[in-house]
Amino acid sequence: MNVLLIYPEIPDTFWSFKHAVKFIHKKAIMPPLGLLTVASLLPAYWEKILVDMNIEKLKKNHLEWADIVLISGMSIQKESAAEVIDICKRAGKKVVAGGPLFTLDREAFDGVDHFVLNEAELTLPEFLDDLEKGIERKVYETEKHSDLDSTPLPLWSLVKMGKYAMMPMQYSRGCPFNCEFCNITSLFGRIPRLKKPEKIISELDGLYKNGWRGCVFFVDDNLIGNKIKLKEELLPAISKWRKGKKGIQLITEVSINVADDEELLKMMLNAGFDTLFIGIESPNSASLLECNKNQNLNRDLISNIKKLQRMGFTVQGGFIVGFDSDTAMIFQQVIDFIQRSGITTAMVGLLQAPAGTRLYERMRKANRIKKGFSGDNTDCSTNIIPVMKMKDLREGYKKIIRKIYSSKFYYRRVSTFFDEYNKPQTGVRFNFKNKIIYVSAFLRSIILLGVFGSEKLYFWKLLTKTFFKDVKNMPLAVTLAIYGRHLKKVTNDYLLLDRSP
Repeated sequence: MNVLLIYPEIPDTFWSFKHAVKFIHKKAIMPPLGLLTVASLLPAYWEKILVDMNIEKLKKNHLEWADIVLISGMSIQKESAAEVIDICKRAGKKVVAGGPLFTLDREAFDGVDHFVLNEAELTLPEFLDDLEKGIERKVYETEKHSDLDSTPLPLWSLVKMGKYAMMPMQYSRGCPFNCEFCNITSLFGRIPRLKKPEKIISELDGLYKNGWRGCVFFVDDNLIGNKIKLKEELLPAISKWRKGKKGIQLITEVSINVADDEELLKMMLNAGFDTLFIGIESPNSASLLECNKNQNLNRDLISNIKKLQRMGFTVQGGFIVGFDSDTAMIFQQVIDFIQRSGITTAMVGLLQAPAGTRLYERMRKANRIKKGFSGDNTDCSTNIIPVMKMKDLREGYKKIIRKIYSSKFYYRRVSTFFDEYNKPQTGVRFNFKNKIIYVSAFLRSIILLGVFGSEKLYFWKLLTKTFFKDVKNMPLAVTLAIYGRHLKKVTNDYLLLDRSP
């Protein structure tokens, strides 16, 4: 059987980094880990082709070749997914869909022949067995969670690695916390399930042997969900594997309580982790309490962030406005917090209620759910009827992103970050290919930012200060300048949006 695996297009958002990856001649941030894992669950003798629409177009010859189409995606890819399904159906192809988008919103996709939902390690084998017998059902789902030992290595051979800025990897599923707005626990549960360290090392080996010498993103929603296993097993194994290898940089997502464990932080740095995404959500304690973000309460969040920066981490942060507890003061409070913290890449969005979350159920019972969940909490839309007037919420949100991604505020924040930051001694060792890529990005930044960019004065001030203060930070300074370019472009697009209430 010829199987066509399709990953729909991700729209231009803060998260896509589309404008940033162009500086290093890449097409997209990373390939679809879910589909690559599903590909390994399929019979080995089946022929497989991956079409990631973020790096290439779906062509007629792809569909002519295929016997069956498998599609997966996230909520933000809903529009593209619907278009792809329509194209496949007009071509007379059987469509099988899975992943978070379809698990949470399958009613929106009439054209799908079979839904293989929840965790594919459990539901896909049953579908394949029925397919062979010719007795396939419409929906395959389960409330059980798989043992990650049954998860195969991703089929990296399907990936055009040269088109991506980083490669994804997953160590765990599930999060011990229970934030009201988050659908991770409804999808994966609250008890983190872990892969054995040997499996992670096999995955890293697979990437390395296929020539990958760049960033690896551990896409766990909270890598430190089981700190004991992380410290005793995974981090020592990665540290040992990484010795003598060049070009491998690790980033991940963690909760703010990582700042409480200095031993863990040192072990993460030694293993190669140097960038952490943390859900800060709000400087308003009442809003944190409202959404059950208890791990962020009763602590000095800015002090925690600066501790991480001083140890050698670049901290990225997620922020949300639109909680019931938010007042008109929240917009300036968020701006002030972000500027003081030195979080350069600050993802700010409006509160949304994904299906399956406790927030969704609470809003539904209160008749406060609207149609039109976009999956993009940064596009000035929300599926919640807020306590605050919608017009005021939207304008306040626009005020935040207009300010924090103006050149003046963004470069001031980068400077604040470098005032704290200490480059780790265990940082990335670049090989020749990495160096060529970074030199090319630097030269391109000189032209686009330093010569023709509206931010050119701030750009040269940053580079000059970095050069004389600590020249080793120049690659990171250029990287952050490039990120700023992307974030400003996306912000300008969002500011033009006129969403009706």
